[in-house]
Amino acid sequence: MDYTKITTFGALKASGYKPKTIKEELRQNLIAKISKRETVFTGVYGYEDTVIPELERAILSKHNINFLGLRGQAKTRLARLMVNLLDEYVPVVQGSEINDDPYQPISRYAVELLKENGDDTAINWLHRSDRFAEKLATPDVTVADLIGDVDPIKAANLRLSYADDRVIHFGMIPRANRSIFVINELPDLQARIQVALFNILQEGDIQIRGFKLRLPLDIQFVFTANPEDYTNRGSIVTPLKDRIGSQILTHYPTSVEIAKAITAQEANLEAAQKEHIYVPELARELIEQISFEARDSEYVDEKSGVSARMSITAFQNLLSTAELRMLRNGGGATAIRLSDFMGIVPAITGKVELVYEGEQEGAATVAMQLIENAVKSLFPILFPKVEKLEKENERYPYDDIVRWFSESEGIELSDELSETDYRRLLDQVTPVHALIQQYQPQTKPEDQYFLIEFILWGLSLNNKLSKYRLGNGLQFHDNFHGYLRNNL
Repeated sequence: MDYTKITTFGALKASGYKPKTIKEELRQNLIAKISKRETVFTGVYGYEDTVIPELERAILSKHNINFLGLRGQAKTRLARLMVNLLDEYVPVVQGSEINDDPYQPISRYAVELLKENGDDTAINWLHRSDRFAEKLATPDVTVADLIGDVDPIKAANLRLSYADDRVIHFGMIPRANRSIFVINELPDLQARIQVALFNILQEGDIQIRGFKLRLPLDIQFVFTANPEDYTNRGSIVTPLKDRIGSQILTHYPTSVEIAKAITAQEANLEAAQKEHIYVPELARELIEQISFEARDSEYVDEKSGVSARMSITAFQNLLSTAELRMLRNGGGATAIRLSDFMGIVPAITGKVELVYEGEQEGAATVAMQLIENAVKSLFPILFPKVEKLEKENERYPYDDIVRWFSESEGIELSDELSETDYRRLLDQVTPVHALIQQYQPQTKPEDQYFLIEFILWGLSLNNKLSKYRLGNGLQFHDNFHGYLRNNL
């Protein structure tokens, strides 16, 4: 039955509509979706066996929830997705500031209106998309913002004394009655403001300037918190923690494949970039591996974490670097090159918090180390490990490539090379084709040149070749040339 055509309380009662609390809505709709084998929290990757089951248990238990985790772990996204578990529409008393349920009105306005009009009381229907409120906890948040305050203008206009509760202006939380209310970064909320939440979470009382109102608010509270905040800026006061039913720990992606899926979903690339720029799969893996390297780096503050946003913005910069080169060369298409990763340095430096040693090294230097460490980590997965000690008169997989560089002037890959010139230069290093054919024979033709450059980077990082950044390009030479360059 389409209840939304009903416009009066009497007609609503006659229809057989049964009111539910918001926690009952969430619980019943979750049960229905699970029974139908529907995916409840779409677009969230890597939490299928960890966070999401815990969240589902919390909803079934009708708990208020605290998501605890480092930045960029989809805490707010999960809270917003809970809206999909609400009923599509719920009835509210027309004109109510706090979404009064006509079956259980709690505001003075709604109680008096129903008493006066009875079954003729007009009702509206509130869509679930309007039943979500969110507040970022900042030091300037006040009790008046969240709970409410006396409104002198309302008192003057209605000619009421301050002793009359009709002069109250309700804050964000009462106005979010029958909704999901999210407070992000809860530890940043001053302790005295957190105290104001005690009764709302437990008893349903609110106190405003001496008024003690019995308002059994119907709210699903969701909080988010970063463990770093517990020491740097504040903490969640113990009595408030005690009133939060479930604390759910979030985490970063546990594999490159999961991280790739997140980046692909969130990157929001321009249509022209998708159409004209080819991205080798190895380039996507490198982008994600950089974040994994950052999380393990001695130069990056572990407590601060490395958000998934770093991979997303780095990927966007990577595509823009290739696009800029394509535009300057007047070409209609291009492919990502490993040298394009120079363009993602600003996306890294702006997303990582460095410890003292990292600050001494410099943000840009640390960013380059992370890129190079990612190459070193993936190299032995695709090709034989480079041995530090080699036996004389024994042949190794990279001997022909090293010999080619020792017998040539090396190559210089400018950042602005056209596609034709870029491929021509890499094709000169003929031994790499045999290496790819032997160890990666399934490589697609369009991935060949990225893989060639990857091999050169890998060998240079394992001290088989030398690599230099000069101006707007990279030079690859044999180690003897590198020795001369460093000692002259």
